[in-house]
Amino acid sequence: MRSVRVAALPLFAFLFLLSTWASSQQTDPATAAAPNGPAPAAISGPVSTFDDVIGRVVEREHYFNQQIRGFHPLIETYIQNLKDTDEMGAVPVSDQYFLGRLDVANGIEDRFSNHAGHHALLSKLNVAPKLSELYATRFLPGGFAQMVLLDEDFQRAYYNFTYVRREFLGEIRCLVIDVQPKKGAGDGRFVGRIWVEDQDYNVVRTNGTYSSRSHRDQYFHFDSWRLNMRAGLWMPAYVYSEESDDHARVGQHFHFKAQSRLWGYDLEHAASNDAFTEILVDPSQSVHDQSPATQDATPVESERLWEREAEDNVVERLQKIGLIAPNGEVDKVMQTVVNNLIFTNNLNIQPEVRTRVLLTTPLESFAIGHTIVLSRGLLDVLPDEASLAMVLAHELGHIVLGHQLDTKTAFNDRMFFADQETFERLDFARDPAQEEAADTKAVELLSNSPYKDKLGNAGLFLRSLQAHAPELRNLIRPHMGSSLAEGKAIRMSSLLNAAPALEVKKTDQIAALPLGGRVRLDPWTSRIELVKTKAVALTTPQEKMPFEITPFFPYMARISSTGPEKVALTAPAK
Repeated sequence: MRSVRVAALPLFAFLFLLSTWASSQQTDPATAAAPNGPAPAAISGPVSTFDDVIGRVVEREHYFNQQIRGFHPLIETYIQNLKDTDEMGAVPVSDQYFLGRLDVANGIEDRFSNHAGHHALLSKLNVAPKLSELYATRFLPGGFAQMVLLDEDFQRAYYNFTYVRREFLGEIRCLVIDVQPKKGAGDGRFVGRIWVEDQDYNVVRTNGTYSSRSHRDQYFHFDSWRLNMRAGLWMPAYVYSEESDDHARVGQHFHFKAQSRLWGYDLEHAASNDAFTEILVDPSQSVHDQSPATQDATPVESERLWEREAEDNVVERLQKIGLIAPNGEVDKVMQTVVNNLIFTNNLNIQPEVRTRVLLTTPLESFAIGHTIVLSRGLLDVLPDEASLAMVLAHELGHIVLGHQLDTKTAFNDRMFFADQETFERLDFARDPAQEEAADTKAVELLSNSPYKDKLGNAGLFLRSLQAHAPELRNLIRPHMGSSLAEGKAIRMSSLLNAAPALEVKKTDQIAALPLGGRVRLDPWTSRIELVKTKAVALTTPQEKMPFEITPFFPYMARISSTGPEKVALTAPAK
């Protein structure tokens, strides 16, 4: 098994964007369950002994390795380096972030672009650094991507298998099996435990690491989950990794936790499914009708329509490549808050304000014309509706003040660029004067809104953000908008100054939530929905975990061949 290494690297830039692949490599959903032809006939044979089970698991894993070659989902990895404290346990002291597109057709490749601020330059990372280069704790993105695979050459001859028990993961009954490489099986073999669903014998969860005797290779522990995304198709969705050990072979102490998320498996066809559904054929009318409704647009209307076209081109492009979620219930919630702000302030905004969700983790918000965009990560950590209203009011302030979008994107050819150039080509950051003006306008809008008496929590969120900003620089470094915090300056600082004191030891003061607590993401369709689980009572201050990473424990469900194609989603463990 030629496994991509997970190793410390020299200091690189903070954000990486993996290069895209040609559309000819995409898989047709009609054949996605069998991109290389039908499943082997032996898979459908009877199972009567544990030996038969292992034979079936090995065959299904070979089939999985074929299937995943036909998909190129987005993969995002966010890492928090930790230190132990007496009062709060392990807390983040720094972070790293990677965003790319998975390709295992020829082994997992590391084609990234160094990203500083908003502009990127292509660069290829060294995947085999010398030991002398391991002087800073930097991680190889491809190493975390490798964790979606059990073994590229999973053979019974290489492993010993031990049955442990049966166990339910959500609605899925599984066989739990311990897996250990045999002597002489070679480096890079999986060591740990697998969960196998007992209908078709697909591996749905792997928990362990890879074996290595090399002084140059270092593999970390991981917990990887595959979801049933359509009948017969189980694909990786979540990977959690954690270390807190000294590794003598490389002379370093690793103490971190990391989340990897995959989504956008069906981007190409999700975008085309509704291509013709909105086209309506109206009855023919007289060409001589000169009623006001059929007159040419006035100059003001023309300008608004031109700006809207520029706005629509950007949003459409971002949705097409999987960075913005399709319209859904989360947008409706945000839209309700925006409407509350508009109505209570007697605003008349044309064209109407819309809301969308950026699917990445870093905390950011920005306005594309009259479309307000908030990141999934920001929605995750906001503690309440008043805090959401604060963020939306700031972006609404830009719109009310007439801070316009550069309408060059109304020419659709401006959208003809490679995915890895997205953050270089699309930049919606504002200058400091506009940001300050939007803050002032937002406070005015909030003072007339239903949220005016609930802004203490919004200020507490800003206090918590300010306290964590020095350590979590990549979490607050935006992709396309302005940062929520720059140095000691923070957005909406007047609310922060009026907020109560931040008391980290009080379990009943929740200033910010852990990552992943609000929004569920469907890895197949890239649709999102709000988590509707009951709040969990906290017993210690350590369980507050503002802005922190937690393990994944998705509720697993099987999609029947006749049932609706809906993916079982996930919320992190509390």
